Amino acid sequence: MLRRARSSLRHFLLERKSSTGYSSCFSESKMSRPVQSQRLEGIDKNIWVEFVKLAATYSTVNLGQGFPDFPPPAFLKEALVTALSGENSMLHQYTRAFGHPPLVKVLAQFFGKLLGQDLDPMTNVMVTVGAYQALFCCFQAFVDEGDEVIIIEPFFDCYEPMVTMAGGTPVFVPLRPKAPENGKMMSSADWKLDSAELASKFNERTKAIVLNSPNNPLGKVFSREELGLIADLCVKHDVLCISDEVYEWLVYDGKQHIRIASLPGMWDRTVIIGSAGKTFSATGWKVGWTVGPNRLLQHIRTVHQNSVYHCATAAQEAVAQGFQRELMLYGKPDSYFVQLPKELQKKRDQLVQSLDAAGMKPIIPEGTYFLLADISNFKSDVPDVPNSDEPYDSRFAKWMVKNKGLAAIPLSAFYCGAHKNNYSHFIRFCFAKEEATLKAANDILQKWKQEKTSS
Repeated sequence: MLRRARSSLRHFLLERKSSTGYSSCFSESKMSRPVQSQRLEGIDKNIWVEFVKLAATYSTVNLGQGFPDFPPPAFLKEALVTALSGENSMLHQYTRAFGHPPLVKVLAQFFGKLLGQDLDPMTNVMVTVGAYQALFCCFQAFVDEGDEVIIIEPFFDCYEPMVTMAGGTPVFVPLRPKAPENGKMMSSADWKLDSAELASKFNERTKAIVLNSPNNPLGKVFSREELGLIADLCVKHDVLCISDEVYEWLVYDGKQHIRIASLPGMWDRTVIIGSAGKTFSATGWKVGWTVGPNRLLQHIRTVHQNSVYHCATAAQEAVAQGFQRELMLYGKPDSYFVQLPKELQKKRDQLVQSLDAAGMKPIIPEGTYFLLADISNFKSDVPDVPNSDEPYDSRFAKWMVKNKGLAAIPLSAFYCGAHKNNYSHFIRFCFAKEEATLKAANDILQKWKQEKTSS
């Protein structure tokens, strides 16, 4: 009976396939209505998709995308191995949606100490899938149609599309470079906000300002005076501050990272965003967090529970163990938070020396693991194209990876569309790399210099 039914079905389908109506029924049923939501209009292109592909195809040395090519500290890897292979089977299952209890507890202890606040781990801390998701949750939680969000340029590229997707209007204010005196190398500290220009961006529609200190891509660490200016304007206009502090431990030359939430009037209006990927050199683990008052975090939790919901339990357990260790060693020589910036400062100085010797003009960063270099002296290699829609630094970076095997990111990628050509003679390098990687980059740069000298 079953065999006969299958035979009949096969015969029916063959008849349909051979009929003229069958071949056209699918083409006639294709959707013709638009499917893309309006919130995605104009934000489909992504600099990382293009340049990661170029680096994978052409580069010998990748100093473009921002991740270390050295491993996380041994104690963190051991904590993850223990979490995965130990007897606690619950570390393979769901944990608390807003953060694994051991992790939010130690984060509350750690940041409570730094901020001078008595933090409740259940209401003042929330764990996210990296800082990227924390940013997305903030914009979705706080920004409505017609709200304006101030973004300081240059900015990490996701800020603008995330604000737009939430229905908000990005309002841009630039850091402007001032030439250093006495022929010194330019520092990220030489890029400053104009106080009057910043103040002019605040109005009754301003909902939030995004602060990124230390700043990616520039490496600027905002001073107490600069943060005070921002804080005063936030208080005056009753504006939120979304403070992206993922590079908080990567500060050099004795500089101090100051948390804007610690300034008068700012705790109640600030969400701090952090990253285990940057803190422990484990970017692929995608563990981040938000810290702030419950009146703000309760809305972030609503977005989180209705989107991503949960971050990998074992990774959270390992990060919790890492923070427990750092809490005990805080400020001591054996602390990873003390050792890592010392090592990275050496790498920074090494790359600065390589770039300077090759004829590029590096801007010495006060923080992060990025530095910018002025490529003006290399315009003979990649001549400018008048009236080109593509910024010069973008064409230069593409040419460099294809012809020299060295990958970097154009600074114009960190500006809004209207401002992309304002500072288009800089490219960004990442120096969080092994000694062998930095040496290979130096070899490329010195060979390039020799070729220019002899030509």
